[in-house]
Amino acid sequence: MHLPPGYSSTQPSLPPNVVCHLHKSLYGLRQASRQWFAKFSNTSNLLGFNQSQSDHSLFVRSSGSCFIAVLVYVDDIIVASNNSLEVQFLIDDLHNKFKLKNLGPLCYFLGLEVARSAKGISVCQHHYALDIIKDSGLSGCKPRSTPFEVGLKLSASDRGLLPHPSMYRRLIGRLIYLAITRPDICYTVNFLSQFMAAPRLPHLQAAHKLLGYIKHTIGQGIFYSSSSTVQLNVFCDSDWASCIDSRRSISGFCVFIGDSVISWKSKKQNTVSRSSTEAEYRSMALVTCELLWLFSLLKDLKVLHSGPAHLFCDNQSALHLAANPVFHERTKHIEIDCHLVREHIIKGHLKTFHVPSSKQLADILTKPLLPSKFAILISKMGILNLYSPS
Repeated sequence: MHLPPGYSSTQPSLPPNVVCHLHKSLYGLRQASRQWFAKFSNTSNLLGFNQSQSDHSLFVRSSGSCFIAVLVYVDDIIVASNNSLEVQFLIDDLHNKFKLKNLGPLCYFLGLEVARSAKGISVCQHHYALDIIKDSGLSGCKPRSTPFEVGLKLSASDRGLLPHPSMYRRLIGRLIYLAITRPDICYTVNFLSQFMAAPRLPHLQAAHKLLGYIKHTIGQGIFYSSSSTVQLNVFCDSDWASCIDSRRSISGFCVFIGDSVISWKSKKQNTVSRSSTEAEYRSMALVTCELLWLFSLLKDLKVLHSGPAHLFCDNQSALHLAANPVFHERTKHIEIDCHLVREHIIKGHLKTFHVPSSKQLADILTKPLLPSKFAILISKMGILNLYSPS
C-alpha cells in the first residue's frame, strides 16, 4: 500500500522502502469484501453454523427441533428461524463481534419489498421499477399489455448504431436485476441483453416498450403460498432455431414448489440443435442441473422432499428420448452430458410427464406471446400485483 500524502520514505525518521502494514481492512480496498466475509465465516463457524455447499452465502444451524438460517449479502444479513428466542441469542452473539443494526422483521432488502399475510409472502420491486422508468425519462409512456411485440424480429446487424451505448447497457443491467422477481419479463430482458456489445436503435425502442409494460404492471411480483406442498414441479420448453443471427434455440424453464414458482431461466443454447426434439432435450438437461442444485439446497435447509421431481414437457419425442436407453442414429451426435436426464430418471430423481402446448407454462420464457395467452400463463405462475385496484 502506498504511503498516504505527507509521508515519504526519504524522511530521516522513516526507514528506506517503507510500506504500510494493514491491521484492518476498510471499505475501498481491493480485498475488503474478501476479508470481511472470511471474518464473518469464521465467526459463524465458532457459533456452530455450517456453511452451505450449495450457496456459500448461506449458513445453517440445527439443534433438535430448532433450525436457524443466516443469509449474507456483503454486510446485509437475513436471519430466519422457527425459534424467535434463538434469533435473539444469535443477534446478541453477533453484536459482541460486530456492530449491528437490527431492522426488525424483513420488509425491505436490496430493493426487494416483502409483504406477509396468513396466506403467504409476496415479494416485488415496486420502488425499484418506478426508479427505472423515472430515470429513463419515460414516466409518461403508454402502458402495454405484453413485454415484447409478437412477430418483432431483432438482429445484431440492424441499422441505427447508438452513438452512446452506455445508456442502453445501464438500462438493461437494471432490468436484469428487476427480473429476479419478474418471470414475465425474463425472456425479453435475456433477449435484449444479447445486443449489449453494439446496441442499435430498434433494440432501444424494444427496451422502451418493455418499460411501458413495466409501467402497466408496476407492482407485480411473486407470491409464495404458505399452504404449498413440498413437491418440485418443473416446466421446460424451447423455441427451436429462433435466433436469426446464429439459428440457436432458446431454452426456458420454471420450477415450482407446490404452486409457488422459485426458479426460472431463459437462455440461448450453446450449440445449434438439428431438430426441435434435440432442442427440447437440451432444455430438459438444463433444468435437470437446476433440480440437482435445488435438491442440495433443500437438504441444507432441512426440507424433506420425498419422491421424484415432476418434469413436464410438451414434446413427446424428447420424452421418449429421455426414457429410451438405446442410442439411435439421429441422436448419437448429442453430447453425453445431455443424457444426464435419462440417468436421473433411472435413479428415480425425476419423473417425466407430457403437458399440452396450450398449458406449457415455460412458453412465457421462450417466445413472445399474444396478450390473452400471456395473461393466462402469468396468473397460473402465481405472479400477483399488490398495487392493482381491488
